Amino acid sequence: MLSYRHAFHAGNFADVLKHFTLIQLIDYLQQKDKAVCYIDTHAGAGGYALNSEYALKNCEFVSGIGKLWTQETLPTALDRYVSLIKSLNVGKQLLRYPGSPLISKHLLRPQDRMVLFELHSTEIKLLHTLMKRDPRITVNHDDGLSNAIKLLPPKERRGLILIDPSYEMKTDYAQVVDTLEKMYKRFATGTYALWYPVIERRRIDKLENKLRLSGIKNMQLFELAIAADGVNSGMTACGMIVINPPWTLKAQMQEVLPFLVQQLSDNAGFFRIEQLADE
Repeated sequence: MLSYRHAFHAGNFADVLKHFTLIQLIDYLQQKDKAVCYIDTHAGAGGYALNSEYALKNCEFVSGIGKLWTQETLPTALDRYVSLIKSLNVGKQLLRYPGSPLISKHLLRPQDRMVLFELHSTEIKLLHTLMKRDPRITVNHDDGLSNAIKLLPPKERRGLILIDPSYEMKTDYAQVVDTLEKMYKRFATGTYALWYPVIERRRIDKLENKLRLSGIKNMQLFELAIAADGVNSGMTACGMIVINPPWTLKAQMQEVLPFLVQQLSDNAGFFRIEQLADE
């Protein structure tokens, strides 16, 4: 599990969906002046050089953020995401891709707070360097799934929790649901964003069914597929399951997901928008 390095995949189509969603959630929560606590259970290195050996091995960013980088016309909500990525690069060339910690740090207000977890011994050092002892940010070299539960409910009583493990361990699929159930019992009004990869559809079917039976309310699923299920041994789709989503999110996804299918996928690409549980 600790061999995973996100640098190989930085800026791919999965990052596009994950970070577009993350920005929408943070923007919505920040419409009020009250402080927000953001918790990231699998923070990674925080940011990635796209000219590094890791990123250039498969060049996954080319078919992800790379396809949006030079677009002159984008849906308004998606333009917000691409503009933020551009602001974290120098000049017009795409050289760096920010992970969720760096994106969130860029959006963090003085009254907000961020708690990051990362277990990988190399990634945690890079993450510490990138966060530069910001007093609003706590970086933990620890397991985010088990330890984030202890932080709930946050003192701010307003929070966003991002859960996006690598799923290298098959047990991760069940563990994320168990973790969400425990988190929800402690902090039912929080906003939760669970990212998942589609490598074997049956695993996602089981994950969805467990969540439907969990008793958690107000859940929406947003999925982006760049190819049909099972066409190769890799990830063909990914999704975000959001608990207590903004009322605006579904409409934004209805506009953005068809555009992303058109731009990032082959002819068999598709998207899904599902209401897993009502309010």
